[in-house]
Amino acid sequence: MAETVRAVLLAGGEGRRMGRLGHGRLKPLVPFGGSCRLVDFSLSNAAASGLGEVLLLSQFEEKQLMDDLHRTWWRRGFRVHFGPYDRAYRDGDTRELLRPAGPPERGTADALIRKAPYVFGPDTSEVLVLHADHVYRFDYRPLIEQHRRTRAALTVAYQRIERRFVHLFGMVEFDATGQLTTFAEKPAEPTSDLVFAAFCVFDAGVLHRYLENLDGTGWQHDISRDVIPAMLTGGERILGYEVPGHWEDIGTLERYHLAHLAMVQRNPALPVERLPRTVRPTLARGLVTEAPGIQDSVVPADLVNDGLIERSVAFPGVRIGAEAVVRRSVLLPGASVPAGIEIDSAIVLEDGFVQQLDYASGGVSV
Repeated sequence: MAETVRAVLLAGGEGRRMGRLGHGRLKPLVPFGGSCRLVDFSLSNAAASGLGEVLLLSQFEEKQLMDDLHRTWWRRGFRVHFGPYDRAYRDGDTRELLRPAGPPERGTADALIRKAPYVFGPDTSEVLVLHADHVYRFDYRPLIEQHRRTRAALTVAYQRIERRFVHLFGMVEFDATGQLTTFAEKPAEPTSDLVFAAFCVFDAGVLHRYLENLDGTGWQHDISRDVIPAMLTGGERILGYEVPGHWEDIGTLERYHLAHLAMVQRNPALPVERLPRTVRPTLARGLVTEAPGIQDSVVPADLVNDGLIERSVAFPGVRIGAEAVVRRSVLLPGASVPAGIEIDSAIVLEDGFVQQLDYASGGVSV
């Protein structure tokens, strides 16, 4: 199965809605869960699903991302393919590798069109589209198997969420036979609590045809805003596959913070043990419910804690000073909280900046 499935990873986000957390770093490389980065989830899922290769689709600061993924994900049995730059990485000579030329991408479909020679080929039967900012563990094989068995043109993954968040996603609705009837990107007034989980399987030939037909028209160059609606209008067979368990699209600072708070609940839906390990992978870490100075927090074995940490997530290298109190917060790798400081509902960056989570802009340095 894996030999004829082309997995592609959309990883072009700049993280503009992530506040200071997104400054100076690519959104796919934003740390998550005390253990990894956002991009690592889709790559880890692909590797665990028996897919030997994922094609990177990115342009924004692409060399920085490729350099990182080459170090982190070049391993036996699985690798990230870098399209036109792949040979340079294979040969170990990337000194002259420059940023890609040409206008910036206008949408997710542009990435597929620009690297079409690496996406579509005579041996490619399906295209599995993944994103680099989703938090979930999932085996893609049953999804692909259902797609093939039903002979669908497209199978979209979906999940039921709180309706107050539906306006941030692509809303979907299905008829009694499971056929997609509605696909509305970020609707102002949602009529469903089902959302597109933003990974899907296309019949490769059908996807290629729609991209060619849309290219050059007055479209928005986007898979969700253009390609899927065009296929729906065209009467293509589009089915759904419900995603069980935990799934999060980390599109805003609020959702980033809430996702971490969910990790420190008793019996969390996505425990730290199930996260990929790319940040200090050999260092032990886990959810500590009660210990001196620690309550209901995900902490690493090297935590230096002379204060109190409650319902928080700490990355490796964190130091908490004497009589400092940290509650409902995320402490990024190497972050330091000075003695006597009290922090609540915040993200402490590596440089000591505290991004306050009153869900309004602002922050202080400590």
